[in-house]
Amino acid sequence: MGDLPGITARLDYLAGLGVDAVWLSPFYRSPQRDAGYDVADYRSVDPMFGTLADAEALISRAHALGLRVIVDLVPNHTSDEHAWFRAALAAQPGSPERARYHFADGRGAHGELPPNNWSSVFGGGAWTRTADAAGRPGQWYLHLFDSSQPDLNWDSPEVHAEFAAVLRYWLDRGADGFRVDVAHGLVKAEGLPDHAGTVHMVSGADDEPAGHDPMAAAPYFDQEGVHAIYREWNAVLAQYPGQRMLVAEAWVEPVERLFRYVRPGEMHQAFNFGFLVAGYDAAAIDASVRATLEAARSVGAPATWVLSNHDTVRHSARFGLAQAPAQQRGIGAGDPQPDHGLGRRRAIVAAMIELALPGSAYLYQGDELALTEHTVLADELRQDPAYFRTAGADLGRDGARIPLPWDSQAPGLGFGPGRPGDAAPWLPQPAEFAALAVDRQEARPGSALHLYRTLLHVRRARGMGRARLRPGAEHDPAGGLIHYVLDSPEGTTEVLANLSARAREIAPRAVLAASSPEALRGTLLPADAAVWAAAD
Repeated sequence: MGDLPGITARLDYLAGLGVDAVWLSPFYRSPQRDAGYDVADYRSVDPMFGTLADAEALISRAHALGLRVIVDLVPNHTSDEHAWFRAALAAQPGSPERARYHFADGRGAHGELPPNNWSSVFGGGAWTRTADAAGRPGQWYLHLFDSSQPDLNWDSPEVHAEFAAVLRYWLDRGADGFRVDVAHGLVKAEGLPDHAGTVHMVSGADDEPAGHDPMAAAPYFDQEGVHAIYREWNAVLAQYPGQRMLVAEAWVEPVERLFRYVRPGEMHQAFNFGFLVAGYDAAAIDASVRATLEAARSVGAPATWVLSNHDTVRHSARFGLAQAPAQQRGIGAGDPQPDHGLGRRRAIVAAMIELALPGSAYLYQGDELALTEHTVLADELRQDPAYFRTAGADLGRDGARIPLPWDSQAPGLGFGPGRPGDAAPWLPQPAEFAALAVDRQEARPGSALHLYRTLLHVRRARGMGRARLRPGAEHDPAGGLIHYVLDSPEGTTEVLANLSARAREIAPRAVLAASSPEALRGTLLPADAAVWAAAD
């Protein structure tokens, strides 16, 4: 699984890459039913990852290197092993202990039916029935995810007070901010009414019934009450010196509703999943960029850009497929396999668009290696609860969570202690990871790793994150060509990306970076190629 000292040992790599901050997935004490997103104690480090002293040492070393540390906060649900939930199970209906969660009587003559028709994001029902010490069935509890992840009830003042205290706990230890898991899900509609659609992390899914308005919030997501919570949290962060940040994981549509989460006095950033799901399509990317920047200007917040994360198939694999997989579904050995070479070329082109855009860019671990998805992972090795709750219909997210390859010659490709006989990584690395390992790419000047370092250096040096974007003279998204011009006090920079199937003639330019050594042949920009150029 790796551990906190292991991350600390790799911070020099991240600083050399040129990033500003590192976001860590949950390292709290947890039974690990959902890769740490089932938290048993928000104030302790799970022994498998180290100690609280290790966390403090990591933060201290990161700060010494000029890196900030973003802690993952999981406020929608706890683990069923959390002290609060154990107390709730031992308490009676209507008790203060149960008021911290969503407990309800069942429907039917004997309460044998769940309180409403909601289903879980991970498959199956969203309610599990409790039983007392004698085995007699009792109330039901709500879990929008796995049954081991009971949803907290944010109508409870105790819940508000507890999470304000958790924020302070980690801020006191030097954390620079928090990524907020399922930020749009904390508040449920009063009365927990039935819902005609299926639970999804994002609205507008294919299986919504005819006539359903995908922009109308489901009773479990994007409720108005979440904004009061984030105003409370903003006030907590404001009590600390320096810049502290809240970033929302909120699968919310349309983009105008997403940016309500970053209005003044609420969060500071929100992940822009519309850009992620735009795929490798110039027109869709351009539409997302324009809509995002307009919505960001309306509230005075920065835009964000992301291509992959721990919940999605890596974009290097998606872009190598004739048709991208459905959201949150993996790729299995029996599925159509991506053209990994094509996918990696396209992933770099997409990264050159992403890293040119004003705002904040988020890189998922291994993006800088053009790392691919594990698409032939054996089913018996899968660990995602979504796989088990759907009897394998949803392959889950394990294929994107494979440990990074550091050393092509070492056991576990350098992930872990690296001594013969040590335990293998928690998920096995595919054979092709060896060729993409850091040591191989360090030795190859034209590698994705070297290009990412160049792009991040140029982005910083030319002030592209704070630039004003305008379409260039050759901008033709309908024809597959993106041309953006970015104006900043540090200079004017252009990005040209050809996402079409044919080469495009462009005007001569002073090239700063190219997606490959062959990316610009005179004034001919090949298919699946991109360049950055200085226009000043």
